[in-house]
Amino acid sequence: MGNVDWNENPKISNEKHSEIHNPKLEIEHMEMPMKRMALIFLVGWIGYWGISVGQEIYRWVDEKGTVHFADDITLVPERYRNQVEKKELPQKPSATPAKPSVRSGPSEPTPTQSTPEKKDLLGRGEDWWKARMKEGRDKLQTAQKNYDLTSSELKQKEKELEEAKFKPDSLKRKLKAEIKALAEKLKEREKERDEAKNMVEKVLPKEAEDYKADPAWLKPEE
Repeated sequence: MGNVDWNENPKISNEKHSEIHNPKLEIEHMEMPMKRMALIFLVGWIGYWGISVGQEIYRWVDEKGTVHFADDITLVPERYRNQVEKKELPQKPSATPAKPSVRSGPSEPTPTQSTPEKKDLLGRGEDWWKARMKEGRDKLQTAQKNYDLTSSELKQKEKELEEAKFKPDSLKRKLKAEIKALAEKLKEREKERDEAKNMVEKVLPKEAEDYKADPAWLKPEE
């Protein structure tokens, strides 16, 4: 294909010249970097507001479809204020850690902490001593009942003997023998009662003291 002489062909020269100096093309070429700059500015603007948390921003779109942002409503043109979208950026959590609360007074044991069970020198606890004392009290109560019953029987026989003055001697001798037996029995009952009483009132408390048992373990349950 040969070279074209633009001077010799004015039609081709004018078409080529109009293509090169087309104003529409020049505007398009100028708008490209402007759009790129607007996009960069928009991204930077959003980033700035992303940092400034807790503030209100206003967003609107103009007739060309361009999105605008502002932090002051007065910066929004009046004709776009009726379509403004107001947004409040969320607050960032504080970076300062919360100080633990300080409680005054003695610390209370937590439910998981268990108080060790008390023991005496031989490893015997409250249950053992309470059972021992209960046994002593039961024996004392029984001994006292037996003593009172024997004492009542003895008094009854002595009364019968007084009333038997004018009765046969055989009956009197029989009553005297029964009175003697009851008197001996009463002494035994008295001895049992005194031993049980001594166990409850003296022996067990002294034993608990010697073996370092808690005196409260010997008290009767209410």
